[in-house]
Amino acid sequence: MALGLAAAWSRALLKSTGSVRAIELEAGGASFELAGGQRFAAQLAGRRYVNRFMVALPVQAPARRTVLVTLDMLGDESFRVLRIWALWGKLPQVAPKQLPA
Repeated sequence: MALGLAAAWSRALLKSTGSVRAIELEAGGASFELAGGQRFAAQLAGRRYVNRFMVALPVQAPARRTVLVTLDMLGDESFRVLRIWALWGKLPQVAPKQLPA
């Protein structure tokens, strides 16, 4: 029972100092900010699981873990950007100038 409560506290409730609080997307990878205030650039695995309800980002280095982000954790636009980045490795951008009609 105590082990289950400890696991729920650190993983499900994200109360551990090692819990991910922010993800900063970059063209080549991502940086994570933990609840304890630490920041690190992560090397992500090539395979990522993306659907309309969740994104799973397997981190290879510096620690092997999987970061799971669900639809209700972010706003609609932020979650859309995360899904595009996880699928294509690029952030969506607006064209510098409009094409002629």
